[in-house]
Amino acid sequence: MKTKTTMNDGWPRAFPPVECEVDDLKERVLRLFAVSDDAFLAEAENEARISALTQDFLRAKNVCLSTGMASLFERYRESKIPDSPIDAGEYLEELGEQMVANAINTSSPRYIGHMTSALPHFIRPLSKLLTTLNQNQVKLETSKSLTFCERQALGMLHRLIYGFPGDFYDEHIQHRDSTLGMIVSGGTLANLTALWCAYNSSLGAIDGFAGVDKVGLPEALKVRGSQRAVIIGSALSHYSLEKATSLLGLGSENFIKVPVDRDHRISLSALRKTVADCRERNQLIIALVANVGTTESGAIDPLVEMSEVAAEVGAHFHIDAAWGGALLFSRQHRRRLEGIDLADSVTIDGHKQLYLPMGIGMVLLKHPHLAKAIERNARYIVRANSIDLGKRTLEGSRPAMAMFLHAALHLIGRRGYEFLFNESIRKTQYMADLVRVDPTFELLVEPQMNILNYRAIPEPLQQRAAMGQLSPADNQLINEFNIKLQRLQRQAGRTFVSRTTLDRTRYGQGVSIVSLRSVIANPLTTEADIRAVLDNQLEILAGLNKSSTSTSSAGFREQL
Repeated sequence: MKTKTTMNDGWPRAFPPVECEVDDLKERVLRLFAVSDDAFLAEAENEARISALTQDFLRAKNVCLSTGMASLFERYRESKIPDSPIDAGEYLEELGEQMVANAINTSSPRYIGHMTSALPHFIRPLSKLLTTLNQNQVKLETSKSLTFCERQALGMLHRLIYGFPGDFYDEHIQHRDSTLGMIVSGGTLANLTALWCAYNSSLGAIDGFAGVDKVGLPEALKVRGSQRAVIIGSALSHYSLEKATSLLGLGSENFIKVPVDRDHRISLSALRKTVADCRERNQLIIALVANVGTTESGAIDPLVEMSEVAAEVGAHFHIDAAWGGALLFSRQHRRRLEGIDLADSVTIDGHKQLYLPMGIGMVLLKHPHLAKAIERNARYIVRANSIDLGKRTLEGSRPAMAMFLHAALHLIGRRGYEFLFNESIRKTQYMADLVRVDPTFELLVEPQMNILNYRAIPEPLQQRAAMGQLSPADNQLINEFNIKLQRLQRQAGRTFVSRTTLDRTRYGQGVSIVSLRSVIANPLTTEADIRAVLDNQLEILAGLNKSSTSTSSAGFREQL
């Protein structure tokens, strides 16, 4: 006797309840996994629908619709799982009308506020291939050729950074005991992995002590006669480094932040004093961390000098180049990274300026055997004598994202990346020049790469700003003004820049200044798009000026 099951009301209201018999349910579910002509035909039809959605989405210049957050909250508040499957065509229709329509178009040439931009078109078909292959990089038995592909791609980046002779790479690029780098899901895990290697190495086995990896931090410090262990970086270090310090059991307070100079580079005098203070207090310095492209302003720390300080104290020298590592491709600008080859480890984010999809970061290791400090084995997988990548990665199962990196290094190439990076620097300077000549705007930091910090000045305060006579109250008013401007621009959805707060500008150390922040990396962004972003801000500002009840700063404060 056949029984019937009825879909509950858990699915979005666009889909009415559907009755289906159990036998029909089984057939419909198994059809989702079938390898047949009918299945391939259905797949092609769905791909055509998705392709149409993709083309419409990518062709739009606007950043997003002006749909309110309350509407989206209401749309996605249902928590019940549908009982029975629905037709794929119905789902794709719902997906297009709601999810895709209200997504952020990070490919828009007028979306210049975050470290995300357009992808090269070869990524889309490769994404399908990657999903179809469904390789698991944890073990050779679940990835085979993709294991060697990953090691080769990492070897190419390693050579770009460190430039060792060819025989070094001949020996280590595919050697099971060597690790030139690891691919992870992003810069956060790359930084964590680098510091994990430094932590286990610095507190490793000594004089009969089995090492921190086995015994733990208190005993590791005791055997070395240290009070505590610390990691040192600049005040503008990425917040992932505090996460890493916490996860390693050091405590986030033991990531010591050193002040920066007016150019947002770590202060070498302050760094040397910090190091001296730590040594005087009998604190073990695990690592020094330098920035190549701070998230807020794109600043580059003095790498050679920091490497010397690290060498003096025997600390691991890590460089977080998640954003700025792509500068290595540019013959014109590479000199700014002098000393990067002195790092023990380097983080680069593929989904930033290597133009790869979300979910691919990497850490490169100068010493091919450093990662043995974090090695793990299991009898059923990642055995000790294997080439399995999972032996020396924090993540176990993970997709073969190396396929994207391998493809991009070949299809864009070294000179292609050089062109992309040089253009992003040129266009950033173009925007900086526009900001300089317009009294409505103020450049806050000279750009070192392709991140621009500036702010808008309300009309009543522009003359005072030009004369350098702004009071703390004026700056607070301007801060509120720029917060409102950025919110209005974001809500309208035509263009976008982000915002941050800077504590080191020409207004002095510790004076908090709200900054508009543009990130110009999208190859599709033109000078006309940059002007459109600024024009959009000027339109919004005109509305704010017009609606003010007074031309005085007091009037603006009342409005805000």
